Amino acid sequence: MPYNIVVLVKQIYDLELVKINSSTGEPVLEGVPFRFETLSKNAVEEAVRLKEKHGGKVTAILFGNDKGTQVMKEAYAMGVDEGFVITGYQEGNVALTARVLAAKISQIPHDIVLLGNQSADSMSGLLGGKISAILGLPYVSNALKLEASGQKITVESAGEAENMKVEADLPAVVSVSQEINEPRFPPVMQIIQAGRKKMNVEQAQIRVESGIKVLSRLAPKSERKKVIFDDMDKGAQEIAKVIKEVTK
Repeated sequence: MPYNIVVLVKQIYDLELVKINSSTGEPVLEGVPFRFETLSKNAVEEAVRLKEKHGGKVTAILFGNDKGTQVMKEAYAMGVDEGFVITGYQEGNVALTARVLAAKISQIPHDIVLLGNQSADSMSGLLGGKISAILGLPYVSNALKLEASGQKITVESAGEAENMKVEADLPAVVSVSQEINEPRFPPVMQIIQAGRKKMNVEQAQIRVESGIKVLSRLAPKSERKKVIFDDMDKGAQEIAKVIKEVTK
């Protein structure tokens, strides 16, 4: 049975290139490029695998800025059939993000909605649950393995103590863990073809009043204990003692 799969894609700053202003603690973002968020790649990979196995269509949605078109081209190269880049992202407001994405999803035929279980920049893990609540769909999080059959989906979900096997009726929202797969590296020809595909760019029209506000995004202060040993042998013994304690 073919499935209509919607996958949510996120662009984030390349965190490895972000520096911190030592005097204010604020991240310095000027000139830092955006990249395809890691768990979004896992979600796209899983969506494309489902399409390859069952048939159907994969539609990607990105809520970001005009630089999101480059990230969407990468998703195209991985096997996404159609993509929508919605501009007007307000950083850190998960309530607004969920409303905008849910509104767009409702306009697209969908059996399965896939997304990463969190993103490397915010780490909130709230988006999947909020979208499922707005759409009134079942939600399964932290998927390690996913199988679709008929009008049901079976998910092996990672838990703190043990993994669970969960079955849900379709349509459903599923967030995936990084362990679910290894995202593919598209061949050169697919990358070239992706650059020629139509890119749908829209401006977000939804305004959402939210009680959520980002009060601070300062880097936490980190102070390490410093001990100076004049006696090298004594210092080596102390270091060996600490290593032994933490590796027990």
